[in-house]
Amino acid sequence: MKSKIHPAWIVAAITFLTLIAAAAFRSTTSVLFEPLESSFGWTRSQTSLAVTVNLLFYGLTAPFAAVLMERFSVKKVALVALGLIASGTILTVYMTEVWHLVLLWGVFVGLGTGGLALVFASIVANRWFVRKRGLITGIFSAAYATGQLVFLPLIAHSVMEMGWQTGSLLVGAFAIVVVPLFAVFFRNRPSDVGELPYGANEAPQTHGEAPRTLGSTFSVLFDAARTREFWVLAGTFFICGWTTNGLIGAHFIPAAHDHGMPATTAAGLLALVGIFDFVGTILSGWLTDRYDSRILLAVYYGLRGLALFSVPFVLGPTVEPPLLFFVVFYGLDWIATVPPTLELIRNYFGLEKTGIIWGWVFAAHMVGASVAALFAGVIRDVQGSYFIAWITAAVLCLFATASMALIKKPQLLK
Repeated sequence: MKSKIHPAWIVAAITFLTLIAAAAFRSTTSVLFEPLESSFGWTRSQTSLAVTVNLLFYGLTAPFAAVLMERFSVKKVALVALGLIASGTILTVYMTEVWHLVLLWGVFVGLGTGGLALVFASIVANRWFVRKRGLITGIFSAAYATGQLVFLPLIAHSVMEMGWQTGSLLVGAFAIVVVPLFAVFFRNRPSDVGELPYGANEAPQTHGEAPRTLGSTFSVLFDAARTREFWVLAGTFFICGWTTNGLIGAHFIPAAHDHGMPATTAAGLLALVGIFDFVGTILSGWLTDRYDSRILLAVYYGLRGLALFSVPFVLGPTVEPPLLFFVVFYGLDWIATVPPTLELIRNYFGLEKTGIIWGWVFAAHMVGASVAALFAGVIRDVQGSYFIAWITAAVLCLFATASMALIKKPQLLK
């Protein structure tokens, strides 16, 4: 007798949990900046450098992770990635030099999180879902917020009570726990269990195999780079990374601390961003199934820019209503850009190229994040505040909004 639960939902659940494991590390960086600087005498620019290297490896791994997943299977690549996250975070308790931090945070964890980036999520969504694909993409995107929501307050409290080493050990332990669950319950394709994708009435037509070599990966990039649509999507996602992972994700807590706010309070606010991010991203997935993705992106980036203009004026030692408004507003808009961006890639370039092109667009996102992380850290060291960093990010968002007028409405895939 067949289970009433389609196996796509089981795969989606374990994928969501795995994405949380990757997102858990993102919750540690901003909490650990000041404890690491106090313990080792490092500067904000040095700790920001480790985050910059992490974000670069995170983003640049993504296109090649898609190739490896096609060649060796999603399951094998994801299991290796979880191992890298676990080892890269646990080994930090033994570091003594800043290059150790760059190697462990930057290279080990960067490669691991890159292997479990949203490219991984898009492959799962494309293979397992026909109906509700936009919603599932939104749910997978919200895993970042869920990891933030769960781990930020926990890590902030643990660091305050037991030291920074505890935060690293918590992330590593969670990744280790996820490994056997993923190994048992994850399946690469619906055909592995004799099923069709969720919502499909017949076996999906193969549009051609996804590229399985580095050469073909670059070939897809070069073809896409001849189009205006690719550059607009990659450019706006560069700005998306700048204004989320690179700035707010890495520097919100230390910036709030500069204004006299306790780190645990700032961590709670960033976790609250995660709650509304969860809601906003899933809502964005629902909207993407119904409305023009170009209009959605224009609205998202415009609202984000307006919110960022307000940051220097609402941060303070206590949580006041204007700051709460920013947290709620920004949270709803945090990763809402993912579902419409991915939908535009599907429609402009076709399903068979989606994984690779999404990998390159996501790489642009993380390059933007890495530049912002270092830029904000240097600005803070040089000027003693983040003011220029906030305003720069706000202006970039307005450019992203305007750029949506440069691309045409796509023909929907059938």
